[in-house]
Amino acid sequence: MITQPATRSVDSDLVSASLTEPEAFAELFDRYSAMLYRYVSKRLGPEPAEDLVGETFLVAFSRRKSYDLAYPDARPWLFGILTKLISRHRRTEGARYRAFQRAPVDAEVESPADRVAAGVTAQASRPELARALAALPAKDRDVLLLIAWGDLSYEEVARALDIPVGTVRSRLNRGRRKVRAALGDTNPMLEEA
Repeated sequence: MITQPATRSVDSDLVSASLTEPEAFAELFDRYSAMLYRYVSKRLGPEPAEDLVGETFLVAFSRRKSYDLAYPDARPWLFGILTKLISRHRRTEGARYRAFQRAPVDAEVESPADRVAAGVTAQASRPELARALAALPAKDRDVLLLIAWGDLSYEEVARALDIPVGTVRSRLNRGRRKVRAALGDTNPMLEEA
């Protein structure tokens, strides 16, 4: 009888197993590389995304012995590494937001009607949103985008950036307030078409 290896569903188990079976770490890559790629693509564009995701996993693999196994979810750890790597590309990120500001707004959209109206409104506000994101201090932008695009909780962002949860809340509040003010104190996704 051939027995299948037990599936390690908890990230910390994979990190632990990778200490003696390095190939176990590949499952973390399979789980999270697409998520990290989408996140960094939104921030810096697709060109550097693949390299940064690869570098994130190289750094994580080299530091896996220091991973705190009390945390079952490795996403905040990986996003923290990625955010530090992104910080080397601040000029690229700023240039991307400036390009969004100059980019023409696409007039062509698809149905259904509600999705179209929301998409058109969001597209129309893209230059202002890009300008607002570019104007944010890097620390506030990191927190805002880890929550908005990385889909991390406050606690996960705190762990990713190695800051207190209260700091996450204040940076997020400040970032949202500044973005909202830059958009004329409106949320374009809630406006009627």
